[in-house]
Amino acid sequence: MKEKAYLHSGELARLAGVSTDTLRHYERKGLVPRPPRSSNGYRQYSPEMAERVMLVQRALAVGFSLDELARILQERDKGKAPCREVRALAQAKLTELESRIAELEALRVQLRLILEDWDLRLVQTEPGGRANLLSSLAVGAGSAIVASRRNGAKSKRERLR
Repeated sequence: MKEKAYLHSGELARLAGVSTDTLRHYERKGLVPRPPRSSNGYRQYSPEMAERVMLVQRALAVGFSLDELARILQERDKGKAPCREVRALAQAKLTELESRIAELEALRVQLRLILEDWDLRLVQTEPGGRANLLSSLAVGAGSAIVASRRNGAKSKRERLR
């Protein structure tokens, strides 16, 4: 049986694991070249486009934007080698990711302090009474932790050891 020289949108979408809407979007953005059309108007993609769409999906997963990919792939299609630009973009994405991770780690520390502060507030509050947990955020939760630690109080973690 002879293999087809082209794929319709649905076939390419299934092979690449995307929707036909995604293929059309990629086409509009310049990530996938506009394919020729059959006499009845169906798009006819080359089988190599499946690899191209999967490349786009993987690049998006590691942080490249559609616009960045479109620019890079169009350069590559013109015979240029944007390898150094791709490397520089990936490095910038790694730097940004490491910065976000540091911010998230700092937030985690802050949330742990807030929870410890709230635990102290709840212990000191009558059942059914207001501990003003959310209000404590306005005055800087964690202040009760700092004050209680100065007075020798142990954290929940320290008490469980």
